[in-house]
Amino acid sequence: MKPDTERDYVDFVTHHANALCRTAYLLCGDWRRAEDSTQEALIRLYRIWGRIQRKGSVAAYARKVVVSTTLDGLRRKSAHEVVSAEEHFTGEADSSDPLAVLENRIVITQALAELPPRMRACVVLRYFDELSVDETAAVLECRPGTVKSQTLRALEKLRNHPALAALTVGELA
Repeated sequence: MKPDTERDYVDFVTHHANALCRTAYLLCGDWRRAEDSTQEALIRLYRIWGRIQRKGSVAAYARKVVVSTTLDGLRRKSAHEVVSAEEHFTGEADSSDPLAVLENRIVITQALAELPPRMRACVVLRYFDELSVDETAAVLECRPGTVKSQTLRALEKLRNHPALAALTVGELA
């Protein structure tokens, strides 16, 4: 890889790795798996960096790989130790993280973990990563109607979740 191209890659990783890891975490609920998925996605990205960079779809490709890698890991359900949300969320909150401003982020994370992987992916991509229905469909390689129906079902389950019933809409947004 040429020095300029490698510098662009390092710059991308510096600015996007945390957001990619957060997306992976919201999908799997395990920081170790999230970090592994993010690392695998960044390795794949490095291998085809020049081609992806020319297309101008670097962030979209990286997000797509993180989502697919994380969901594949959930399907395999390997015997890794799971780190609970309580163990991870200690110390000061990061104000750039939408979850960090919520005192109830642990409850929300646990409720998300109870959703099936596809529904969880739809909610995370639509509401935490703020993707449109079409962008979410592209990441998940499905039709926009599937994203809409999966999101609707997921939101219904979250609305009926006993631990989330006490939260206001402002606390969830």
